[in-house]
Amino acid sequence: MSQKVSISKSGFDSKVMLQALFDIAPLSVAVVPWGILCGSLAVGIGLSGLQAQLMSLFIFAGAAQLAATSLMGAAGSLSSIFSSTFVISARHLLYSAVFREHVRSSPFLTRVCTAFFLTDEMFAVTCAYIAKHKRYCATYAISSGVAFYVIWNLSTLAGIVLGQHLPNLESLGLEFAIAATFIAIVIPSIKAKSTLIAVVTSGVSVLVLSVFAADYALIVATILGMLAGYFTAEKEGSNE
Repeated sequence: MSQKVSISKSGFDSKVMLQALFDIAPLSVAVVPWGILCGSLAVGIGLSGLQAQLMSLFIFAGAAQLAATSLMGAAGSLSSIFSSTFVISARHLLYSAVFREHVRSSPFLTRVCTAFFLTDEMFAVTCAYIAKHKRYCATYAISSGVAFYVIWNLSTLAGIVLGQHLPNLESLGLEFAIAATFIAIVIPSIKAKSTLIAVVTSGVSVLVLSVFAADYALIVATILGMLAGYFTAEKEGSNE
């Protein structure tokens, strides 16, 4: 019994929670324009304020929400909406594979919460925490995810309100926040030659392919970057 109490107390370590809030704060601030854009676009295509907010509350996937919203506004088919959001969100399969060994023995509710709040930002700060402390902490991961979830939904709400009073809000260039957020996530993680090559290959490929094959640029560039990083890492391993 005493062991269970000890585990319960450590599970709500206030210092760990505060550290998670502190670490996720810069990425939360960076995503505010993205959330505003998402909310304003949703009401711009005819969704009610409640429907737009529910997208962020239940879907909680910025890139997928923007893609779905754009396709809905263009009267895209249901199949195209599902296929596009699936491809965009497929990276979460990799994230979950990384966390699998850490959470497989956790209680069901902990695993469900980790899965729901798993985003690029939560994944990035949690991996940094693991690298620094050499252990996974569910309290840290979920706390950072919840904090980001709150900021994302408040940003969406701001976008809904502003979108109803300020026309053409998307013309302000708020979509740059998407690129800025991912740059802030990726750059600190470049600590190996293979990672650098993967990033450069993906970046150059998507720029070139956007001119010649815009519809498949993101998918092909992602695959090329992964392959470049994989073979570089394999070569480095064989040389050692």
